[in-house]
Amino acid sequence: MHSYEERMKAVQLFIKYDLSVADTIRELGYPTRNTLIRWYNEYLEKGDLHEKFQKKPRFTQEEKRKAVDYYLEHGRCVRRTVRKLGYPSRTTLTQWIDELAPGERKIRITQGSMVKFSQEQKKEAVISLCTNEASAATLAEKRGIRRETLYKWKKQLLSEKGQITVEQLRQKPLPDDKDELEMELESLKRQVYRLQLELDILQKAAEVVKKDRGIDLQKMTNREKTMVIDALREKYPLNELLALVAISKSSYFYQKKALSRPDKYASLRKEVRDAFGKSKCVYGYRRIHAALRKNGITCSEKVVRRLMLEEHLVVQGKKRRSYSSYLGEISPAVPNLLERDFHAEKPNEKWLTDITEFHIPAGKVYLSPLVDCFDGMAVSWTIGTSPDAELVNTMLDGAIACLSPGEHPVIHTDRGCHYRWPGWIARMETAGLTRSMSRKGCSPDNAACEGFFGTLKSEMFYTRSWEGVSLEEFIYELDGFLRWYNEERIKISLDAMSPIEYRRSLGLAA
Repeated sequence: MHSYEERMKAVQLFIKYDLSVADTIRELGYPTRNTLIRWYNEYLEKGDLHEKFQKKPRFTQEEKRKAVDYYLEHGRCVRRTVRKLGYPSRTTLTQWIDELAPGERKIRITQGSMVKFSQEQKKEAVISLCTNEASAATLAEKRGIRRETLYKWKKQLLSEKGQITVEQLRQKPLPDDKDELEMELESLKRQVYRLQLELDILQKAAEVVKKDRGIDLQKMTNREKTMVIDALREKYPLNELLALVAISKSSYFYQKKALSRPDKYASLRKEVRDAFGKSKCVYGYRRIHAALRKNGITCSEKVVRRLMLEEHLVVQGKKRRSYSSYLGEISPAVPNLLERDFHAEKPNEKWLTDITEFHIPAGKVYLSPLVDCFDGMAVSWTIGTSPDAELVNTMLDGAIACLSPGEHPVIHTDRGCHYRWPGWIARMETAGLTRSMSRKGCSPDNAACEGFFGTLKSEMFYTRSWEGVSLEEFIYELDGFLRWYNEERIKISLDAMSPIEYRRSLGLAA
């Protein structure tokens, strides 16, 4: 910040040198080119320069008056006024009240006596603040005062002693002895060297073993520590690296020898990668292990899990939002016959259904499936762009056509309007099917169907981008995934078989 005399001197010299910016700045050493031109333009407009900088007020007079009026009309509570209006701070509002409505501010009297600080205590606190000994909040809390009080002391002391500057308060006396200076310099060099060594180790840990830079070196495995040390051997001595990462020399050479051995899981790694790719990148380590076992490959689940972790084969997912499709009562609701018992002794005994939405850039697609509680197979489904009665009725017609004579399953739904329209009820009564409904707004009553949707979206929808995919292409992809789900996707609960394979193994399907 330049004084009024310095600014006037610069403008007059600028005019004297025929408006030469370079000559003016070269002689004075200040200001910048744009600042000098701004001062000159102000001088031409007003014939003089402003003496003091006037900061534009943050709040208008109308906003101040509005805040004070609200305070006076609503119980004279500063906290309530600030919370309601969203501005200003409580300290600022108190000043506005004293300015615009003198004597109207409610004064709260607290018990106890006020602590008084001596001038030396204030000076000590200000010096601690200016030398960055700790944060202002910490220093204020330590002395039992507010941050505003601490800064007020600073302003008072520095204004009283204008000769004292922050640089002088920060200045540390240097030792007079040359040897002591050299020793301090060497100590600083060693500190810089060690900090650089720690930084390099953290960076190499991020590059070589894919660790975050904030990782604790003591929590790294000996194998990972060895890989980091080998990457820095050409730059730093071995003993310093061993000491910093906390590994003995014998352990280091043991791990180094182990790293040089051929990988005994090389062929298994390839099989794991292939199985993960064939599963559309949705199988976890249990189902990958089951798939390998079906192909005649014997290994441990723990080995599969470790290899998937090392190969970064991670199933992608997305956290679902809470959603409620309840729209009100249309026709009388029926009782909940399942009572969250989703176990069935045979196919076509208990069916579950619901509607789920897929939102892609091209639009919205809706799926209405019927899930059999016996093995989780999707008995029937319809896909459309509108969640109307035709969507669920067509799905129900397809499921009824699959029933054998004498089969009358219980169909459990939520309380959505689709399952309370006359068309749905008439089809249920004609086929002799039994209706069952969840309680209002209680999704766990239909948890098995919600779980089917969760698996479907986690494995098929959330794992890829649908940018540029049309509605017709997405419907084709969704229909193909549901067929793969029934025919090929293995389930651990079905002895690592798909629903169709499981029914064939029991002689229930051709």
